[in-house]
Amino acid sequence: MSVKIRLARRGRKKLAIYDVVVADARAPRDGRFIEKIGTYNPNTDPASININNERALKWLLNGAQPTDTVKAMLSYRGVMLKKHLQVGVLKGAITQEQADAKFEAWLTEKEAKIAGKTESIKKTKQDLRDKALAAEAAKNQARLDAIKAREEEAQAAIAAEEAAAAAEAAEAAGETAEAEAPVEEAAAETAEAVVEEAKAEEPVAEEAPEAKEEETPAEEPAKEETPAAEVEEAKAEEPVAEETPEVKEEEAPAEEPAKEEEAPAAEAEETPAEEPAKEETPEASSEDEDKAKA
Repeated sequence: MSVKIRLARRGRKKLAIYDVVVADARAPRDGRFIEKIGTYNPNTDPASININNERALKWLLNGAQPTDTVKAMLSYRGVMLKKHLQVGVLKGAITQEQADAKFEAWLTEKEAKIAGKTESIKKTKQDLRDKALAAEAAKNQARLDAIKAREEEAQAAIAAEEAAAAAEAAEAAGETAEAEAPVEEAAAETAEAVVEEAKAEEPVAEEAPEAKEEETPAEEPAKEETPAAEVEEAKAEEPVAEETPEVKEEEAPAEEPAKEEEAPAAEAEETPAEEPAKEETPEASSEDEDKAKA
């Protein structure tokens, strides 16, 4: 029977991984196999290839035929080169030491290439990631700048409105001050006129008390003279009173209504003058009583 080295699929949908198996050529792809010699994962970058090189070389030397995909993987891992060298050793073309040295040199170079490729892939990924981050940062910064610009415009608009309102308020205050200025001037003029009138009235008020003070001493001697005149009149009337006591008693009721009819102003002025007369009246009455007893 013919034996093939091929891939057997496993894994889930859209994330398939493969086993490297040695199977009968008549068996289905995912059917029975003779031996599993490695795995292949194409989902990584670079692809992950894990193959037992010794077992793969043995099956190749025994006549197993690899498929195209498996042949490329074996070439990548150096299994096909090692088979070629080993055939040369078997034919005597080269010695085993030479074959091993050539294989080691190729393997070192291949590993360096693989490492370089891995590093380049990592660097490329990192560059792409950095570019994406830079683009995202630039986008975010642009968004922030736009927001800041809108905020500044809003603040500028608010400041302009406040400045306009302040200017309007200042204009209104200026107009109010201009309107109030004539009123204040008129009030000041009125106050000055009142002050001038008060100053003009002060000499008149000072002269009036002086005139009153001058008139008051003139009236006092008149009041002092009135009691003396009344006393003299009372003394002149005393003989008449002694001669006619009975007539006085009769005339007294008649004189009372006459006294009541006199002006209140005269009574007020004559009150001090009448007091001495009243004081002399008891003496006259006592003399009348003595004469009557005689």
